[in-house]
Amino acid sequence: MKFAFYSAALGDLPLAEVAEWGRKAGFDGLEIDIARHVQDPTKTAKAVEIARGAGLEVCALTVFGNLLDQNDEERDRVRDLVKRVLAEASKAGVPALVIFPGRNEIISEDENYHNIAGFLETLVAGSSNATKILIENWPGRYKNFIATAPHGWRRLFSMVKSEDFGLEFDPSHLLWQGIDPRQAAREFGKRIFLLHAKDTKLFRHRIQEVGYCGSWWEYRLPGRGELDWRQFLGDLIGDTGYAGFISIEHEDTEFGWPNGPVELRKEGLLKGLATLRESLA
Repeated sequence: MKFAFYSAALGDLPLAEVAEWGRKAGFDGLEIDIARHVQDPTKTAKAVEIARGAGLEVCALTVFGNLLDQNDEERDRVRDLVKRVLAEASKAGVPALVIFPGRNEIISEDENYHNIAGFLETLVAGSSNATKILIENWPGRYKNFIATAPHGWRRLFSMVKSEDFGLEFDPSHLLWQGIDPRQAAREFGKRIFLLHAKDTKLFRHRIQEVGYCGSWWEYRLPGRGELDWRQFLGDLIGDTGYAGFISIEHEDTEFGWPNGPVELRKEGLLKGLATLRESLA
């Protein structure tokens, strides 16, 4: 099993410094955040070269944005960015591009799914099988993105059947929604091409005060939340044969996220890596 981390955790540092630290820290790869560490799609190949030059594989490039934005101009901007990054990723041999479906609130659920499915079909056709297209199951800032839970995955995968389309599976988002990550991973294991290692701590005593829509949960590094990583990874590997990268996404405020001391954020990444290694021992 190989371990990476999502570069956004150190987004205020130059990519070369991030990659060099990652190699020395014992990571095998890097998931590069386009917004923080590339900006201009024409510089994608250079970013990949920097990571590889430091001795790390690039397991994925990640582009944030609502691909179904109701604002035509913004939707077109995000889609154009995704297409440009995909073209560069394919040329550079990066195995995955991570994107987010989003939602358009002024059209129906059916229209949202048909709209994104059409766009995804176009992306898959343009990837030349060099780069898989992955959606991450983050429900968005307003918790309304489509295709971020099992019922949505079933629907979208029935519409986009290509084996080059799948998931960046993040169990942390499922935990606070009451979804069992182990069961979800068993059902969709063949569509999981990248695993986000992030945990969630549930503060159930807060529910009486703030309700389920309030802040009764917080993201944590692996091992600091609700998920039994030894059990989860054992099931994922045993049941589905998963052998891809495990990429740590650091959003743990107790270890400096998002803008705390750099050394504290690095300490968090190291702690997460140690937990994952122990879980597979």
